[in-house]
Amino acid sequence: METEPFAKWHCVTCGHIYDEALGDPDTGVAPGTRWADVPDDWYCPDCGATKEAYEPYG
Repeated sequence: METEPFAKWHCVTCGHIYDEALGDPDTGVAPGTRWADVPDDWYCPDCGATKEAYEPYG
């Protein structure tokens, strides 16, 4: 069984990087959480932008 490598997503508002491998434990998102599994009400910890403000990084 092959697993997709972890991806990174960036906030187009402030440049914050969400790394799936690291998650965002400070806001309750565990390491290894895929972007699709991040709750829809999650927001950028740096600027408060919504999840919709993120695009694939790299």
